[in-house]
Amino acid sequence: MKRAYHNYWVYILTNKPKGTLYIGVTGGIDDRMERHLNGEGSGFTNKYKLKILVYYEEFQFIDEAIRREKQLKNWHRQWKINLIEQENPNWANLWKPLEGI
Repeated sequence: MKRAYHNYWVYILTNKPKGTLYIGVTGGIDDRMERHLNGEGSGFTNKYKLKILVYYEEFQFIDEAIRREKQLKNWHRQWKINLIEQENPNWANLWKPLEGI
């Protein structure tokens, strides 16, 4: 049976305000963040200790999420910083673990 609705996220991680940036896409933000926090997310995020979720967008369809991820990855660094600071000027960690994790 096909699901009528599913969520996908494009997200940006960092290690500090205006630090190294990582853009990813996932179908499960909570699981993906747990993996990043445990050093299992990717070699790049583990190497640079990127564990602070500073920006995300939610999509219903994976093709839209992948298109947005590719778009953001092609942006200039300053454009990415501007995008983050427009929604999250203090570079706060936006990820909150689910209850019971």
